[in-house]
Amino acid sequence: MITGGQLHDGVILSQVLADIRVPRVGPGRARTRPDSVLGDRAYGSRANREYLRNRGITAVIPEKKDQVAARKRRGQRGGRRPAFDATAYKNRNVVERSFAYVKQWRGLATRYDKLAIVYRAAAVISAVLTWLRQ
Repeated sequence: MITGGQLHDGVILSQVLADIRVPRVGPGRARTRPDSVLGDRAYGSRANREYLRNRGITAVIPEKKDQVAARKRRGQRGGRRPAFDATAYKNRNVVERSFAYVKQWRGLATRYDKLAIVYRAAAVISAVLTWLRQ
């Protein structure tokens, strides 16, 4: 999904997940729900966690430091901390390395393109060239 440069992508997590289609190896329609979502602390909002929980998706997102402090300040009323799988979170570096490849194109890293369609086309070309290098 292409958003405005000033819009945080954590806000549109539900729209991004709605566009996911993972083809199956055998017969059957494509999967539309991932098993888990790996995200950084920016995706750790209550709304995102609740959305993932309602869809049955495991959230592998660390807590923000201010959320931890607020929970501890409330004591028992603060509730328990969300589950976090540290070993699964270590695989998030694959996503970060993919963004590093994309940022090698200065036009993509700084968003020089005015039109979203041109920006998306450049992102697709970058992804294809990265895939061909592999």
